[in-house]
Amino acid sequence: MKLIIGLGNPGPRYHHTRHNVGYQIVENMFTDWREDLKVKSLISKNPTFLTIISPILCVQPQTYMNLSGDAVATLVSFYKLDPRKDILVISDDIDMEFGKVRYRSEGSHGGQNGLRDIIAKLGTSEFARIKIGVGRDDRYEVSDWVLSRFTESEKEIIATEVTTKVEEYIIKWLCD
Repeated sequence: MKLIIGLGNPGPRYHHTRHNVGYQIVENMFTDWREDLKVKSLISKNPTFLTIISPILCVQPQTYMNLSGDAVATLVSFYKLDPRKDILVISDDIDMEFGKVRYRSEGSHGGQNGLRDIIAKLGTSEFARIKIGVGRDDRYEVSDWVLSRFTESEKEIIATEVTTKVEEYIIKWLCD
């Protein structure tokens, strides 16, 4: 089994905030993948799909961002997963330009507290991650900035360009 974790905070208060971009990407992927399945099943009696050997579990932890490691460690233990090959975490990054997407097969938390907690709870930083740039605005405190909502134009970019790029990286990760 493969585990894809979109980081964020639970509840409507945090919907469409910069810190919840991982949650949003997971929601977008479900919508895209469902639509692809519908379209392909209408076009062809025997549609061709990317065959994936193991199931994929996409998760939006219901812990708050800074406690994400608890949920991830529980899932890794329950499903007996190897973090080095079975998990991928999607998170925000304020030090990256808005809309930029970066994939790493391992690495540091880079100041992202959700990643920091996952690394601490798993005891390793050797797991794949996709970081999504949400930019930084020096007029705001960091905590206020990451909890601010995306503009309508930013939401559109997240829903289209960013989600597409993340999906490409996920396919690459699944095929490696």
